[in-house]
Amino acid sequence: MGGEALTAYAALLRAVNVGGTGIIKMAALKVLCEAAGFAKVATLLQSGNVVFTAGGSDETVAKKLADSIEASHGFRPAIVVRTVAEIADAVTRNPFAAAARDDPGHMLVAFTADLPTAGAAERLKAVKVAGERFALSRRELFVHYPDGVGTSKVTNTVLERALGVPATARNWNTIEKLLALAAKLEA
Repeated sequence: MGGEALTAYAALLRAVNVGGTGIIKMAALKVLCEAAGFAKVATLLQSGNVVFTAGGSDETVAKKLADSIEASHGFRPAIVVRTVAEIADAVTRNPFAAAARDDPGHMLVAFTADLPTAGAAERLKAVKVAGERFALSRRELFVHYPDGVGTSKVTNTVLERALGVPATARNWNTIEKLLALAAKLEA
Protein backbone atom coordinates (compact mmCIF):
# COMPACT_ATOMS: atom_id res chain seq x y z
CA MET A 1 0.00 0.00 0.00
CA GLY A 2 2.94 2.26 -0.62
CA GLY A 3 3.94 5.03 1.73
CA GLU A 4 0.42 6.12 2.60
CA ALA A 5 -0.73 6.22 6.21
CA LEU A 6 -2.31 3.03 7.48
CA THR A 7 -5.57 3.05 9.40
CA ALA A 8 -6.82 0.38 11.80
CA TYR A 9 -10.07 -1.03 10.37
CA ALA A 10 -12.66 -3.64 11.24
CA ALA A 11 -14.52 -5.33 8.40
CA LEU A 12 -17.87 -6.85 9.31
CA LEU A 13 -19.13 -9.28 6.69
CA ARG A 14 -22.89 -9.68 6.48
CA ALA A 15 -24.50 -13.12 6.31
CA VAL A 16 -21.41 -15.29 5.99
CA ASN A 17 -21.26 -18.77 7.50
CA VAL A 18 -24.97 -18.66 8.32
CA GLY A 19 -27.38 -21.37 7.25
CA GLY A 20 -24.92 -23.02 4.89
CA THR A 21 -24.62 -20.02 2.58
CA GLY A 22 -21.74 -17.67 1.99
CA ILE A 23 -19.19 -20.01 3.53
CA ILE A 24 -15.74 -18.60 4.07
CA LYS A 25 -13.32 -19.95 6.64
CA MET A 26 -11.67 -17.29 8.74
CA ALA A 27 -8.21 -18.62 7.81
CA ALA A 28 -9.13 -18.07 4.14
CA LEU A 29 -10.45 -14.59 4.95
CA LYS A 30 -7.15 -13.75 6.63
CA VAL A 31 -5.21 -14.90 3.57
CA LEU A 32 -7.49 -12.84 1.28
CA CYS A 33 -6.95 -9.75 3.40
CA GLU A 34 -3.19 -10.21 3.36
CA ALA A 35 -3.22 -10.77 -0.42
CA ALA A 36 -5.21 -7.51 -0.77
CA GLY A 37 -2.33 -5.71 0.94
CA PHE A 38 -3.85 -5.37 4.39
CA ALA A 39 -1.45 -5.73 7.32
CA LYS A 40 -1.67 -7.08 10.87
CA VAL A 41 -4.74 -9.12 9.92
CA ALA A 42 -6.64 -10.95 12.67
CA THR A 43 -10.06 -12.61 12.55
CA LEU A 44 -12.61 -13.03 15.30
CA LEU A 45 -15.12 -15.85 15.57
CA GLN A 46 -16.40 -17.76 12.55
CA SER A 47 -18.87 -15.07 11.53
CA GLY A 48 -17.00 -12.61 9.36
CA ASN A 49 -15.18 -10.26 11.68
CA VAL A 50 -11.68 -9.16 10.74
CA VAL A 51 -9.39 -6.36 11.89
CA PHE A 52 -6.34 -5.07 10.05
CA THR A 53 -4.46 -1.99 8.99
CA ALA A 54 -4.77 -0.63 5.47
CA GLY A 55 -4.48 2.52 3.45
CA GLY A 56 -7.40 4.11 1.68
CA SER A 57 -10.99 4.91 2.59
CA ASP A 58 -13.42 2.51 4.18
CA GLU A 59 -15.28 2.31 0.84
CA THR A 60 -12.05 1.39 -0.99
CA VAL A 61 -11.16 -1.23 1.60
CA ALA A 62 -14.68 -2.75 1.53
CA LYS A 63 -14.68 -2.94 -2.27
CA LYS A 64 -11.23 -4.51 -2.40
CA LEU A 65 -12.24 -7.16 0.13
CA ALA A 66 -15.59 -7.87 -1.56
CA ASP A 67 -13.84 -8.17 -4.95
CA SER A 68 -11.35 -10.66 -3.46
CA ILE A 69 -14.07 -12.79 -1.87
CA GLU A 70 -16.12 -12.80 -5.07
CA ALA A 71 -13.10 -13.82 -7.16
CA SER A 72 -12.07 -16.64 -4.81
CA HIS A 73 -15.38 -17.87 -3.37
CA GLY A 74 -17.99 -16.98 -6.00
CA PHE A 75 -20.21 -14.79 -3.83
CA ARG A 76 -20.09 -11.13 -2.85
CA PRO A 77 -21.09 -10.43 0.75
CA ALA A 78 -22.16 -7.04 1.93
CA ILE A 79 -19.25 -5.68 3.96
CA VAL A 80 -19.38 -2.82 6.42
CA VAL A 81 -15.99 -1.32 7.20
CA ARG A 82 -15.37 1.03 10.10
CA THR A 83 -12.20 2.45 11.51
CA VAL A 84 -11.46 1.08 14.94
CA ALA A 85 -11.77 4.66 16.21
CA GLU A 86 -15.32 4.85 14.78
CA ILE A 87 -16.31 1.63 16.56
CA ALA A 88 -14.82 2.93 19.82
CA ASP A 89 -16.76 6.17 19.33
CA ALA A 90 -19.98 4.22 18.75
CA VAL A 91 -19.39 2.44 22.06
CA THR A 92 -19.28 5.80 23.83
CA ARG A 93 -22.55 6.87 22.16
CA ASN A 94 -24.52 3.79 23.23
CA PRO A 95 -27.72 5.12 24.82
CA PHE A 96 -28.37 1.73 26.45
CA ALA A 97 -25.22 1.51 28.59
CA ALA A 98 -26.97 -0.47 31.35
CA ALA A 99 -28.08 -3.11 28.81
CA ALA A 100 -24.54 -3.32 27.44
CA ARG A 101 -23.24 -3.88 30.96
CA ASP A 102 -25.98 -6.17 32.29
CA ASP A 103 -27.27 -7.93 29.16
CA PRO A 104 -24.49 -7.72 26.52
CA GLY A 105 -25.68 -10.76 24.57
CA HIS A 106 -29.00 -9.03 23.84
CA MET A 107 -27.48 -5.59 23.17
CA LEU A 108 -26.65 -5.18 19.49
CA VAL A 109 -25.28 -2.52 17.23
CA ALA A 110 -26.32 -2.62 13.58
CA PHE A 111 -23.57 -0.94 11.57
CA THR A 112 -24.89 0.52 8.31
CA ALA A 113 -22.99 0.68 5.04
CA ASP A 114 -24.09 4.30 4.49
CA LEU A 115 -26.11 6.92 6.31
CA PRO A 116 -29.70 5.72 6.73
CA THR A 117 -32.11 7.18 4.21
CA ALA A 118 -34.55 9.99 4.96
CA GLY A 119 -37.42 8.85 7.15
CA ALA A 120 -35.49 5.94 8.71
CA ALA A 121 -36.28 7.00 12.29
CA GLU A 122 -40.01 7.09 11.54
CA ARG A 123 -39.91 3.70 9.81
CA LEU A 124 -38.07 2.22 12.80
CA LYS A 125 -40.83 3.42 15.13
CA ALA A 126 -43.36 1.58 12.96
CA VAL A 127 -41.56 -1.78 13.26
CA LYS A 128 -40.65 -1.58 16.92
CA VAL A 129 -41.93 -4.38 19.15
CA ALA A 130 -42.98 -3.73 22.77
CA GLY A 131 -40.02 -4.03 25.11
CA GLU A 132 -37.41 -3.68 22.38
CA ARG A 133 -35.48 -0.45 22.23
CA PHE A 134 -33.93 1.19 19.16
CA ALA A 135 -31.77 4.30 18.94
CA LEU A 136 -30.40 5.56 15.64
CA SER A 137 -27.14 7.51 15.79
CA ARG A 138 -25.17 8.38 12.67
CA ARG A 139 -24.36 5.09 10.88
CA GLU A 140 -25.26 2.89 13.85
CA LEU A 141 -28.52 1.56 15.16
CA PHE A 142 -28.38 0.52 18.81
CA VAL A 143 -30.85 -2.24 19.61
CA HIS A 144 -31.70 -3.92 22.89
CA TYR A 145 -33.66 -7.15 22.52
CA PRO A 146 -34.41 -8.02 26.17
CA ASP A 147 -36.04 -11.33 25.16
CA GLY A 148 -33.35 -12.14 22.59
CA VAL A 149 -32.99 -11.44 18.90
CA GLY A 150 -34.02 -15.00 18.00
CA THR A 151 -37.55 -14.44 19.28
CA SER A 152 -38.03 -10.99 17.78
CA LYS A 153 -40.01 -10.29 14.65
CA VAL A 154 -37.61 -7.40 13.99
CA THR A 155 -34.97 -9.25 11.96
CA ASN A 156 -31.95 -7.74 10.24
CA THR A 157 -33.95 -7.73 6.99
CA VAL A 158 -36.70 -5.71 8.65
CA LEU A 159 -34.12 -3.29 10.06
CA GLU A 160 -32.44 -2.89 6.66
CA ARG A 161 -35.79 -2.07 5.05
CA ALA A 162 -36.49 0.53 7.72
CA LEU A 163 -32.98 2.01 7.49
CA GLY A 164 -32.94 1.99 3.69
CA VAL A 165 -29.32 0.75 3.59
CA PRO A 166 -27.46 -2.52 4.14
CA ALA A 167 -26.56 -3.22 7.77
CA THR A 168 -24.90 -5.93 9.79
CA ALA A 169 -25.33 -6.34 13.53
CA ARG A 170 -22.95 -7.48 16.25
CA ASN A 171 -23.76 -8.07 19.89
CA TRP A 172 -21.97 -6.13 22.58
CA ASN A 173 -19.73 -9.06 23.55
CA THR A 174 -18.44 -9.28 19.97
CA ILE A 175 -17.89 -5.52 19.76
CA GLU A 176 -15.80 -5.58 22.92
CA LYS A 177 -13.77 -8.54 21.57
CA LEU A 178 -13.24 -6.70 18.27
CA LEU A 179 -11.93 -3.64 20.09
CA ALA A 180 -9.62 -5.78 22.25
CA LEU A 181 -8.31 -7.55 19.14
CA ALA A 182 -7.86 -4.23 17.36
CA ALA A 183 -5.89 -2.86 20.33
CA LYS A 184 -3.24 -5.46 19.50
CA LEU A 185 -2.79 -3.87 16.05
CA GLU A 186 -1.04 -0.95 17.69
CA ALA A 187 1.16 -3.15 19.89
